[in-house]
Amino acid sequence: MPRSRVSSGMRMVVVVLGVILLLAGAVWGLQGAGYLLGSFMSNDPTWLWIGIVTALAGVGLIVFGVRSRRAAKSA
Repeated sequence: MPRSRVSSGMRMVVVVLGVILLLAGAVWGLQGAGYLLGSFMSNDPTWLWIGIVTALAGVGLIVFGVRSRRAAKSA
């Protein structure tokens, strides 16, 4: 199997994981801030910060996956 196909597939996995982390972090942050109620995480500032960090990690993975895809296309 060509190396570029494996790299492309791995970059897609990184982007998908980044999106999942971003969404989970957003939900946790909104629950921690009290905007999504009905959970043990509601109105708990700890979950607000965990959500922010998780969402930022997701954004970082998305940026890494997209940038590496652009670098691979230009090479």
